[in-house]
Amino acid sequence: MRINNYISASGYCSRRKADELILQKKVKINGRVASIGDQVGEKDRVEVDGKRIGQKKKHVYIAFNKPEGVICTTERHIKNNIIDFIGYEERIFPIGRLDKDSEGLILLTSDGSIVNEVLRAENGHEKEYRVTLNHAFDADFLEQMQSGVVIFNPVKKKHEKTLPCKIQKSDATTFSIILSQGLNRQIRRMSEALGYEVVKLKRVRFLNIKLGNLKLGHYRPLSDEEVKNLLNKKNK
Repeated sequence: MRINNYISASGYCSRRKADELILQKKVKINGRVASIGDQVGEKDRVEVDGKRIGQKKKHVYIAFNKPEGVICTTERHIKNNIIDFIGYEERIFPIGRLDKDSEGLILLTSDGSIVNEVLRAENGHEKEYRVTLNHAFDADFLEQMQSGVVIFNPVKKKHEKTLPCKIQKSDATTFSIILSQGLNRQIRRMSEALGYEVVKLKRVRFLNIKLGNLKLGHYRPLSDEEVKNLLNKKNK
């Protein structure tokens, strides 16, 4: 494991802060000053500012039913941040984001080393949503959504067509959609491009992990099987 991941996984600080500590020569591995990118094994001794740290024996993995208005950030100075809302006793990180105006399933973990790996775009992990629009849609709307819609990508700062997805009508204004990519506010941008407004968006599944009957604003630990599946996806 890379040294910054090791420090983050111990709960000492974030990976970014760990890199800063390494550059400041405040981190040692088996008595020698560490460098960015160094690898650490289970038997290695890691010290930060002269204090030995070690990985936690068991990481936390939870599923949370996020209400509208809660912001998926670890920045504690931001009002309604997800960390303060949950109030978990250990340091945890959200795996990905669910925008402020949406509700539903989001995962959080103390294992900072898996977050970016699980979310890598090329992995194409499925995420399922229930969406309600401001007025009735037709078959043409479903076909265009399923085939891909040209929207603005704020990260790349250009327009691009979304990847094909799975979509199923529930009633006149509601549908379920399964995405394998996660562009910023993607479903909202797709709907807006076709002349509709999303009035309710709820994530109900991430990979094999389902929201189920989890109450709004509550969380639960992932089952052993769910954790196993999550960690297997990370390594693919």
